[in-house]
Amino acid sequence: MKFVIITHVKHIAKKDLFFGYAPYVQEMNIWFKYVDEVIIVAPLSNNNKPTAIDLPYDHNKIVFKKVPNFSFTSFINILSSVFKLPIIFWKVFLGMKNADHIHLRCPGNMGLVGCLVQILFPKKNKTAKYAGNWDPKSKQPYTYKLQKWILSNTFLTHNMKVLVYGDWKKQSKNIKSFFTATYSESEKEIIQKTSFNDVIEFIFVGSLVSGKNPLYAIELIQKLIRKNYKVTLNIYGEGLERVFLENYILKNNLETAIILHGNQNKKEIKKAYKKSHFVILPSKSEGWPKAITEGMFWGCIPIASKVSCVPFMLDYGKRGILLEMNLNKDLHQIESVIVNQNDFVNKSALATNWSQKYTTKFFETEIEKLLAK
Repeated sequence: MKFVIITHVKHIAKKDLFFGYAPYVQEMNIWFKYVDEVIIVAPLSNNNKPTAIDLPYDHNKIVFKKVPNFSFTSFINILSSVFKLPIIFWKVFLGMKNADHIHLRCPGNMGLVGCLVQILFPKKNKTAKYAGNWDPKSKQPYTYKLQKWILSNTFLTHNMKVLVYGDWKKQSKNIKSFFTATYSESEKEIIQKTSFNDVIEFIFVGSLVSGKNPLYAIELIQKLIRKNYKVTLNIYGEGLERVFLENYILKNNLETAIILHGNQNKKEIKKAYKKSHFVILPSKSEGWPKAITEGMFWGCIPIASKVSCVPFMLDYGKRGILLEMNLNKDLHQIESVIVNQNDFVNKSALATNWSQKYTTKFFETEIEKLLAK
């Protein structure tokens, strides 16, 4: 089978390998186990130095079709995109024409192009992974809504399974509730968390950008410190807000309790989850929040905002804390778990049991079914 991916993920070429964002590449490598040849239509960076959060694709027959970056965020970008789009559409068309199975990664600019071009290939087998928030009631950019409309319109979109996060009512027949997996069956362990007597450990994993809201996590920890709780917050990730967060931490004398670790590899993040009591993500928008499911896998109680499928993942508060995005109310929720050790143990066990169902083995079985059709 010849398999084409249309994606906005930026890639790095080094020697004969193509690198991309590790969680995405890790997932795609599972798809690749069931295909003979891979065509990737995506942007390629001029940088040839992969970072700690990059991984190479694992397949011996990859054809990479480079397309230019484009966006519609400013007048200059729109003007530039007008000249780039004919080339991009043509390369996407050729990639799809030469493939047996079409796979789209949405939402994104390349995903939108892919959504439009796939209409021309009604008889080919197709899948689309919508990694954003599929909640029909959520506020989203127009281009995201357009992608969702095309993908769920069975008049325009034929022979496609659209994989979305969460189980939503009144969906077209081609929409399939799905998930993402990080850890294998063999990595499962019996989790035993330390008591709160020494220090209560929180972890935040994600980009340091306003959308992930790392400042809110810091403010919650700050309030706990003021109430004389012994707490730490380890923050993993990089982003535009790093300098602002560093200054906030210094200005408020929080540097002994809140540590910015930057980007780290999977092994280091795994160690951090295992010693943490809580994983926190007060994000403004999510698809399937990987940091939350990974933390739950290692017994961390998730503290997350009520976006996308998060309420479902946390069983509406039974296996975690759903943030109200009000500091005093959310502080009270966290305190109630801290002072009640039995509640912590119960929620931690429920979180672990749920997350450990979604292993890479289970994920691979579901991918194999999709490609067999």
